Amino acid sequence: MTAIKGQDHDRIAAVGYGSETGNAQEYAEEVGHLLERLHFQTIVTTLDAFEPASLAQFNFLIVVVSTTGQGDLPINAQLFWKKLLRRKLPPDYLGNVNFTSFGLGDSSYPQFNWAARKFHKRLLQLGAHEICQRGEADEQHEEGQDASWIPWSATLRQCILDAYPLKPGIDPIPEAVLLKPKWLLSSGLDVKTDQSSTKGSESQSTDEQPYANGVAGDREPSLIYGNGVSGSGIRRISVTIEENKRVTPLDHWQDVRHLHLSSPSRVDYDPGDVLTIYPLNSNEDVNIILTSMDWKENAEQTLRFEATDRMQMSDLYQSSPLTMAQQHDGRLTLRKLLTHHLDIRAIPRRSFFSTIAHFTDDPFQKERLLEFADPKYIDELYDYTTRPRRSILEVLQEFDTVKIPWQWAAHVLPELRGRQFSIASGGSRKQISVQGTSFELLVAIIKYKTVIRRLREGVCTRYIAGLPTGTDMTVTVQRGGLHVHASEAQRPVIMIGPGTGIAPMRSLIWERYHWHQLHLGTSHEGGHDPATSGGAIGETVLFYGCRNKEADFFYHEEWGTLKSHMPLRVFTAFSRDQAAKIYVQDILRQQSELVSDLLLSESGLVYVCGSSGKMPQAVRAALTDIFERCGEMSHAEAEKYLQNMEKEGRYKQETW
Repeated sequence: MTAIKGQDHDRIAAVGYGSETGNAQEYAEEVGHLLERLHFQTIVTTLDAFEPASLAQFNFLIVVVSTTGQGDLPINAQLFWKKLLRRKLPPDYLGNVNFTSFGLGDSSYPQFNWAARKFHKRLLQLGAHEICQRGEADEQHEEGQDASWIPWSATLRQCILDAYPLKPGIDPIPEAVLLKPKWLLSSGLDVKTDQSSTKGSESQSTDEQPYANGVAGDREPSLIYGNGVSGSGIRRISVTIEENKRVTPLDHWQDVRHLHLSSPSRVDYDPGDVLTIYPLNSNEDVNIILTSMDWKENAEQTLRFEATDRMQMSDLYQSSPLTMAQQHDGRLTLRKLLTHHLDIRAIPRRSFFSTIAHFTDDPFQKERLLEFADPKYIDELYDYTTRPRRSILEVLQEFDTVKIPWQWAAHVLPELRGRQFSIASGGSRKQISVQGTSFELLVAIIKYKTVIRRLREGVCTRYIAGLPTGTDMTVTVQRGGLHVHASEAQRPVIMIGPGTGIAPMRSLIWERYHWHQLHLGTSHEGGHDPATSGGAIGETVLFYGCRNKEADFFYHEEWGTLKSHMPLRVFTAFSRDQAAKIYVQDILRQQSELVSDLLLSESGLVYVCGSSGKMPQAVRAALTDIFERCGEMSHAEAEKYLQNMEKEGRYKQETW
């Protein structure tokens, strides 16, 4: 590639991310670090923070974006996308912009990596120039998204060096040099790079309750770097836990909870929408890291964030994390930071090992950490971290000579993010009073032993399991990807929701019952014969799967009642209740005539919710088989019909 004109000017790069759960943000930050080592001043922020007309001031833009729902864009990328879709933009509008993109997706979804592809295509349509081939990662890959990220980032680095060569005598900053972050924690003294605590590397110039105070409301849903919950489609509300009930037997292998939350605020939500809970780290875990890092004497000290000398143009795009301190009455401490905002139970990324290798002077441990950071040893890293689900806390205990300076805590440790749960309530179950709102969730508590026989617990679900009735907390509610509309009421619906995938399906069933009642002109739940309901709503068919009828057939008592009031049919697959395992795709095939009639003859809708991976693919294969057999189609025609259903919004998937 020939060098792009302008390489002699200031080297300024923009990295914009669209992220729903934080993964795209983490990869964007890695891109930022890569570019900084190539002597670029780098801005890393949400795509919505950029104005398309201002992109030409950068040498190039790198888009890192995840795909959500039915090929949808994350919330913090939608405004930027709308600006790119303005009708009167000329085809050379971005003619002075150079770019590339990296997408994060899940191949179990039909619209795999659509968000990245749409962005890439639109930027090209507006005249932007591609400086490196687009990259795509697949969550379903056996080695995770890093399997695509590592080779793509190496290609990106070379493309950037080819397009923007360094001046003679200037080399890329080597990995042995520790880059100072844009922000450091400070106790009030001037922020300086503590070279004495950066061991073996160069440097570029109390007893309490299990959770803090036992009050969930102490955790506010915001991000460290100011890119928090805000913008279109997200609402922050206060809720109270009315019920936290285990709905599986005590001797069942999994603890599943039904949560009932109430809010004094009126909140409108639809089937498929999600509620995010923001967990706290336990005081036990916080005390462990405070002790192992020698941070205990600084744990209660009042802190603030201060910008380092690398913060210049970034100020235009990235707000200060000082807003975090305001959530604690202006007083932020290291203990509060670790309890509320930093994820010490996360599985560490490759970049984590690269960074903490600078904070040990033990040659053996340093060498081992650098091996995990080396792309050549991705298999070893997978076996050490992802496969046994080893956490950051455990890594720091095992590499006990690592001592991270407390000033670097918010830079080295990832953010503790909220966890999203599909809302299980709908219809009349959404409202508790004229002004108040009810939310119901179905939450599987993550607790198991790994291949190395260590107990693993989900940070958020462990937190949820310990929340008593009456607990107040702050949550957020946002639109999901099912896009359910009342205009669909009279169309037949097939819902496939095994396990906790029943949550959004239950919401939709109660919503359709509500529509049914409105059509009949009554609000009471008294007897109506669905056979004589005059087409109030279309056929509602649920395919549900679980292990055992007696253990995890969630909400089964409701289906019997609702069947007498609306056109509802429920088909079940209890995989462990007989010698031969039966799954939802098997029951679909058994009901092929019904499925064919509702989808081919009556243009019905399909909703698939639950665990990602094999289940959605098996459901698609079953539907294709049904179309072939009952619709007298070839395999190619059946596939095409299913694809057309997706394009028409008749096939929707929400898996996790």
